[in-house]
Formats: sequence, structure tokens, C-alpha cells
Amino acid sequence: MNETFDREWRIEELLDPATLQRIGPALTALLGGDAAIVDARGSVLWGALTNDARREPVKLELEAVGHLASANAAQAQLAAARCLLEHLLRTQIRYKMASNLHLEVVAADFDRLRLEHARLQESEARYKALSAELEARVKVQVAQLEERQQMLYEAEKLASVGQLAAGVAHEVNNPLGFVRSNLSSFQVYLSKFAQLRDRLAEGETAWKALDLDFLLEDGNDLLAETLKGVDRIAKIVSELKSFSNVDRASEEFADLNTCLKHAASVIEGQLPAGVSLRFNLLPLPGLICLPGHINQMLLNLLRNAGQAIVDAGRSGEILVTSEADEAGITISIHDDGVGMTAEQQARAFEPFFTTRPVGSGAGLGLSTARNIVLAHSGRIALDSRPNVGTTVTLFFPVPK
Repeated sequence: MNETFDREWRIEELLDPATLQRIGPALTALLGGDAAIVDARGSVLWGALTNDARREPVKLELEAVGHLASANAAQAQLAAARCLLEHLLRTQIRYKMASNLHLEVVAADFDRLRLEHARLQESEARYKALSAELEARVKVQVAQLEERQQMLYEAEKLASVGQLAAGVAHEVNNPLGFVRSNLSSFQVYLSKFAQLRDRLAEGETAWKALDLDFLLEDGNDLLAETLKGVDRIAKIVSELKSFSNVDRASEEFADLNTCLKHAASVIEGQLPAGVSLRFNLLPLPGLICLPGHINQMLLNLLRNAGQAIVDAGRSGEILVTSEADEAGITISIHDDGVGMTAEQQARAFEPFFTTRPVGSGAGLGLSTARNIVLAHSGRIALDSRPNVGTTVTLFFPVPK
């Protein structure tokens, strides 16, 4: 910028050919048909310079930058024309200075923009690299989270299987106990019949001595009771097999009332003392579903309801209802247990959230239930009040 303002201008820089074409004829006419513009080195910029021409120095900042010459013009005319030319040159200087200043500003802005563009490109490349790195880290963390979630889900399933096995073992152990006792008694009875073989000669005396009338009567009772026990075990095994869905790995038409009864039959023997289970089931249309998943979900919800009553520290009831309309099937499981606060309800479906003490629950029951309901295009709702109870409502649409 200083070069623009501090420099000394030469006349040939200020009078370009276009300018000379405009002012040259005017000066020639003004000076009577004869005019020449000469630079400081004596070169003619405009017109024809004759040897007898008078010269008038053209000055800028007290320095002569050229001459205005004419052979015909009077000295006064030449001086006046020179004044006009100097005025024109000063105007040109101001124009040039303004023009150069404008170009310098534009050039500076361009350089600044170019540098800013380069900086933005560098920044963009850096952000792209950072974005790719973050995306890769997120993928790794999501994979780790899914793996841990799956591990916890499997742990929850194993815990459920353990509780289920304990309940089944309890149910089976009772009939097994009296079946074994009956068989042991029957073995004693047979030994007495064996003793009769050696005392046949004694006839009726031996029969009465061995009390075989009682043995026959009681033996029939023992066998009848044993058959009932075996049938009971077979029923438990059948219900367990139906609940676990061993023979059904894909979707099929199922009655959700049957699923509820299967789940209830499994958990009924595991309910703590003081917790009762009551049903109010209405006829339901068949639903295409995964019965194994539905059974597991219902078992978890019934178990949660029983635990909520235990946590309340009082006796209570689990009420299970079902009904259907044109839209679909609605199942509700209500308990009058400890209930939940609004804050707990807001987080109830979050994976791993639990109100239970650390180590007593994985917090996957409701989140898993929601996933299963959503997988069947249904919805799940929770209504709970502290110290009053909780109602979980499931809705499954029926295809039309």
C-alpha cells in the first residue's frame, strides 16, 4: 500500500494510449493545430515534435515528468494547456491510487479467503478422520454393549430356568415321595403273600394271621394312589414340555389363555405364602405367535407380580384377566403389591433398570417383555401407584 502512495509517477504511466486518444486531439485543437506530449526521456507520447516547438515542463510534486510542446501556440496558450494537462495528470494519479488500493484490498481479501479455504479444507479433512474414528469406536462399543446385553439376557434366562427347575423339582418330588412309600409298602405286602405260600396247610388261620384281607384292600388303595401320583408327574412333565415349547420352534396359532394357564401352572408352586393367583379369562381368538416367547414373557410378569406382593410385606393377590374385541386381544396382570413411583415407571422399560437390590435381578424382565410384544406388533402399558399395586397391560392385534 505504501508503494501506491509514496511512489513517483511517470507521465507515460498516467497517459495510456486510450487516454492519449481522448485528450490528444483536444490539446491539438486548443493549441491551434499543433501539439506534442513528451516524456522525461524525450520520447514523444502524442503528436509530432518539431525542432522549433516551444516546450512547457509538465510537473508533478515539483518534479518535471515531461513536456507539452507546440510550434504554433502562444506561450500563454501553451502554459494554460500545460496547467490543464497537469490537472488531468493529478486526477489520473488519484484514480490510479484508488484503483491500485482497491486491487490491493481485493488481492488481500482473496489471499485471506484462499487461506481460509485451505484452513477449512484441512479442518474438514481432520473432522472427517475424526468422524470415521468415532464411528468405528461407536461400532465397537455398540457391539460390546450388544454382546454384554446378550450375556445378561442369557443369564436372566438361566436364572429363570433355574427357578423353573426348582419349582418343577418341588412339584415332582411330592408325588414321587408317596409313590415310593406306596411301592415300599406294597413290597412288604408281597412278602406276606410269599409267607402264605409256606403256610397254605394252615388255611384260613394263616390268611387271618397274615391279615391278608387288609393287604388286599390297602394294596388296591396304594396302587390307585400310586397311579394318581404317576399321572400327576406325567401332567407336570407334559405342562413343562408345552411351556418350554420344545416341539414348536416357529410361529403357530395359539390360544393366549392356554399360554397363561401354562405359565400359571409352572409358577403356582413357586409363589410365596400369602400370594394367591386368580383368573378371569374370557374366550380369545387364536393368535399367530411364538408360544415359547409368549410363555416366557408371561412367566416373568407373573413372577414380578408375586415378588411385588412379597416386597409389600403383606398378603396379596395376582389377578389375571383376558378379553378380546375387534381390534385385538388384551391381557392384564394386576398385583396389589409395593407399586412404583412415577420416576421408576418412567425407567421401567429401560434394559438393566431394576428396583431390586443389587444382584437379585438383571432388570431385563420388562424390557424383554416389551421386545416380545413389539415383535408381535403389539404394545405394552404400565400403570402403577406406590403401596397400591401395578397393572401390566398387553395388547396383541388380531389380523383381519
